Amino acid sequence: MSEAATTLPAATGPAAPLPARRLPLVPILLFGLLALLPLAVSLGLPSHWLTLVTRAMIFAIAALSLDLILGVGGLVSFGHAAFVGIGAYATGIMITEGLAESLLILPVVLAACGLFGLVTGYVSLRTRGVTFIMITLAFGQMVYFLAQALSAYGGDDGLTLYQRSTVLGFDAFRSRTGFFYIVLGVLLACYLLVRVIVASRFGRVLRAARENATRVSVTGFQVAQVRLVAYVISGLIAGLSGFLLANQTEFVSPAFMSWPRSGELIFMVVLGGVGSLHGAIIGALAFLFAEDILAGWTEHWKVIFGPMIVLFVLFTRGGLVGLMRKLGAGRDD
Repeated sequence: MSEAATTLPAATGPAAPLPARRLPLVPILLFGLLALLPLAVSLGLPSHWLTLVTRAMIFAIAALSLDLILGVGGLVSFGHAAFVGIGAYATGIMITEGLAESLLILPVVLAACGLFGLVTGYVSLRTRGVTFIMITLAFGQMVYFLAQALSAYGGDDGLTLYQRSTVLGFDAFRSRTGFFYIVLGVLLACYLLVRVIVASRFGRVLRAARENATRVSVTGFQVAQVRLVAYVISGLIAGLSGFLLANQTEFVSPAFMSWPRSGELIFMVVLGGVGSLHGAIIGALAFLFAEDILAGWTEHWKVIFGPMIVLFVLFTRGGLVGLMRKLGAGRDD
């Protein structure tokens, strides 16, 4: 029996007694370890780990947003990095124009990403499969070339930021440790938000539509609208990661929204475990750490990294989260 057959009645029928819920031990352990990292660095861990993990958590936010539509909704977007780039460029342009206040930048970032998601989602979600992948790729590349054409803001060379965003006038992002905890707090908030969405009736309909959209439509749900809302929410969260990425690197570039970056986000989700949510976070951490270690060994690290990912995906079902379950080191949330 398909998952749709077991999930849809739960979304439409009378409420059934809920089974006893287990504590999500892996996410709790994961966020606990992340919170302790600054302390561990002060006790002797390499200091660049703080910057590396901050960057990994920013990409984890983007990967988590992708997991909402890919793992839960079954929509393989190959242009998801466009949202990251739009968030980063909106931040960079406003700072360049002298508007560094986060309370002004964030509404613009969310509005730009929401509008882009609404327009591109309305068009691309009319298709499925390979066509959907190609249309999202085309939209992503369209934004990429638009960024290259912004000669007033660096064009192909990118845009250097001479300050970070402020919060109510305070330079809250200047401290490495302070910025680390801000990113961690945003990641936790996004994770909890996506968990609530996935566990809601909306999330159950989205998951059921992945298995059998026709069956869901027959029961009266507007599958296209549900997918469009999920697509826009996913884009908003990814745009937030772009805002943080611009503030960490103090630089924005068209490369932020290139198709290889979208591919990397997909790899992070697959590496961690598609649909597990915390797997997207684990996948982003593993991806960035593996990249950092291999780059320290050889300048040709991509020649090793690519085959490693391909072999891992081929021989490990469920990614790192699936592997942990098999080894008995993790519990399903």
